[in-house]
Amino acid sequence: MVREIQRINPVGLYDPWTNGYTHVAIAPPGATIIYVAGQGGEDEKGNLVGDFATQLTQAFANLRVALTAAGARPEHVVKLTTLVVDHNESKLQQLTAVVQAMWGERVPTQTLIPVPRLALDGMLFEVDAVAVIPNS
Repeated sequence: MVREIQRINPVGLYDPWTNGYTHVAIAPPGATIIYVAGQGGEDEKGNLVGDFATQLTQAFANLRVALTAAGARPEHVVKLTTLVVDHNESKLQQLTAVVQAMWGERVPTQTLIPVPRLALDGMLFEVDAVAVIPNS
């Protein structure tokens, strides 16, 4: 029985790593599933920080804090949903770089949704996650 998260990029689909994601992730039986709400570019006091690049970095730092609080690590993340205001190729490249830096070769699945606006004025990026902790 497989007791670890499987990440698969099936033959017949392009290699998505250059865009910072994996096509399929499979959670092992009996794993603990963790859902992390959308994390944006707010600091610990709720202040929205800077430009897109700064918010992107802060949002992933916030995601790490949330995962740690749940007893998970980045490698437990199987699914990201990212929301980008006024999406363009430059923002995609920045996002891909941050994801690849955090996950290396074992990037999670990911859906990027371009949006006209997010919950707060000036908010430019948001990421939510699903993590799986395999039972030992």
